[in-house]
Amino acid sequence: MDMTDWVRIVTDIEKFYYTFDAFIILHGTDTMSYTAGALSFMLQNLGKTVIVTGSQVPIAEVRNDGIENFLGALTIAGHFVVPEVTLYFNNKLFRGNRCVKTDAMDFDAFTSPNFAPLVRVGVDIEVAWPEVLRPNAIEPFYAHKQMNSNVATLRLFPGLSPTSVRAFLAPPIQGMVLETFGAGNAPDAKPEILEALADASERGVVIVNVTQCQRGNVSDLYATARGLTRAKVVPGRDMTSECALTKLSYLLGRGFSPERCREMMGRSLRGELTVVQTMSRPIFYSGQGRAHTFTQFVSRQILDEAR
Repeated sequence: MDMTDWVRIVTDIEKFYYTFDAFIILHGTDTMSYTAGALSFMLQNLGKTVIVTGSQVPIAEVRNDGIENFLGALTIAGHFVVPEVTLYFNNKLFRGNRCVKTDAMDFDAFTSPNFAPLVRVGVDIEVAWPEVLRPNAIEPFYAHKQMNSNVATLRLFPGLSPTSVRAFLAPPIQGMVLETFGAGNAPDAKPEILEALADASERGVVIVNVTQCQRGNVSDLYATARGLTRAKVVPGRDMTSECALTKLSYLLGRGFSPERCREMMGRSLRGELTVVQTMSRPIFYSGQGRAHTFTQFVSRQILDEAR
């Protein structure tokens, strides 16, 4: 499975888009999360259900999970309109660009670490309708068929040398997903690594920062993460590594400038990342004036009592 196969799938969906009401794609599990992520970006203004599914055990075996997964996907596709690219496995329908494969042996092979399943199939079929993406404008369906293959993923590890980072970022690389420690941290004992990242960014390489952890997101809370921001490394928030790579390939394939790609990597295009709503900070009042945050308010009260 590679990017040319994604284009073939998208082309088939485009060809029969107005003939069928939903589409089910049978797929191997090893790269299924990559395909689901890529298709979610390639299929723009999607108004029909697209489900990617497969099995851990081949359907030809007596004991397999393929029949159950296929029938479950078929049931959802035939009864509900979930206008997204989704992934169905083990009685759960996930948003495709939120999934990762987390188990090589169990039937419950896929999880969505930072986003709850859209549908749970049991005695009843429970659909989380508030979470399902809906078109907010009347626009025609469009299939994008250009993906940039000059992208890659680099996982940080203790002892990684700056020379290796520079070699990894050498042409023809145009985009890289950087899997960092914890909440988006990089080694601060080796400033040469940050210099290599900054040099690549200046050269036009788009670098996206995602966490190696299963759950959580990237933050600039720590100084080591802020160094990456100064190097023009884009925080990937809570995107999975698979999703970030396919999104980067999609944006570069559309011919956007590096600056435009960096801006769009931080935006939710297909529900692939959690948008944090900005809220005005509460203002607390004391007898001697106002404090703009709760922390300032408590600190002022402690100082007043100490006097």
